Amino acid sequence: MLRAAFALILAGMFQAHTSVPPDVGIDLNGNRVRQLSGPGIHVVALIFAATDCPISNRYVPEIERLNREFTKQGVRIWWVFPNPEDTATTVARHNQDFAITENTVLDTRQHLVQLAHVTTTPEAAVFKSDANGLREVYRGRIDDRYLSIGQERPQPQHHDLDAAISAILADKPVPQSGGPPIGCSIVPLQK
Repeated sequence: MLRAAFALILAGMFQAHTSVPPDVGIDLNGNRVRQLSGPGIHVVALIFAATDCPISNRYVPEIERLNREFTKQGVRIWWVFPNPEDTATTVARHNQDFAITENTVLDTRQHLVQLAHVTTTPEAAVFKSDANGLREVYRGRIDDRYLSIGQERPQPQHHDLDAAISAILADKPVPQSGGPPIGCSIVPLQK
């Protein structure tokens, strides 16, 4: 019963369209990123990462697979680096080392962290894009590969992010994360 009540609270959190700040971050060339979506984009997935988080780095192949699978169906995936020490130079080197080719944004003011209410890397936030803007429909883990820090399955049993994107594209209810994301804490900005 408690689990059902929690599911209803979570579902209510994802109903309103989200007001995206006019300047969501900067790209690796120092240019402002003003739009996460665009023409023909139905789903925006934000993957929060950190260059020094080994768990985050282990998900690079999975995000690349999801990008290959869904990009032609109107899904745009962004790597979001919110930690202050992840500078454009650091992230560019990291992306080169890990062969990351997806869109990348530096969340230097942590606007996207606040927008998606995330706390961990890696953690995903998925938004449905329509004429009214973006509406968050999923937030949580990528899959269940990690049971805790230092405890990993050889292969995940549940692909939460994949299931969420597939459900949106099929216009079905979006299943919520089966557990919390496991990884590194997002470093808050100093005030």
